[in-house]
Amino acid sequence: MKTNIIKLVFIASFFLMFLPHGFAKGVYQTTEQFISQVIGEVPKAKVLWLNAQDKLEIADILSHSFNRLRIRYWQTDEDTVWVLDEIGKEKPITIGVHIQNNQIVKLKVLTFRESRGDEVRHEFFTKQFNLAKLTQDNRLTTHIDGITGATLSVRALTKVARLSLWLNNKALH
Repeated sequence: MKTNIIKLVFIASFFLMFLPHGFAKGVYQTTEQFISQVIGEVPKAKVLWLNAQDKLEIADILSHSFNRLRIRYWQTDEDTVWVLDEIGKEKPITIGVHIQNNQIVKLKVLTFRESRGDEVRHEFFTKQFNLAKLTQDNRLTTHIDGITGATLSVRALTKVARLSLWLNNKALH
């Protein structure tokens, strides 16, 4: 009996070693929930059309090509909300960004599909983006501290923050 229990504990421990990698994945909030949380009633989506020069600027921000013709966003007065995907290591991370007066008010990971690096979804990390603006060379005005083991996820969120501010500037001016 005692050896059976020891075997069972050993087998269970062996399988549990592999489980944490699957726990990082998840949908934490839908697009509609995020929009209603940050600006109230969800307005009708607007569309920002991109030309060839815009795509070059975006490719510079993202460090890879960008082939979409348009991007949806939501706006009320001076508030805009952008929901964008960016690849972490291998899979897209869906990120919501609320911008007001050309600065980030809230950035939130809505869906995380990678097997690790999900620490970026926590408020202790995302609040670093609050009040960030974009410099003339498309960099953030605030320094973003990284997270050990989540470097690619941190980069993805930083790229989306920069891109959202750039898109906001283009949409409002």
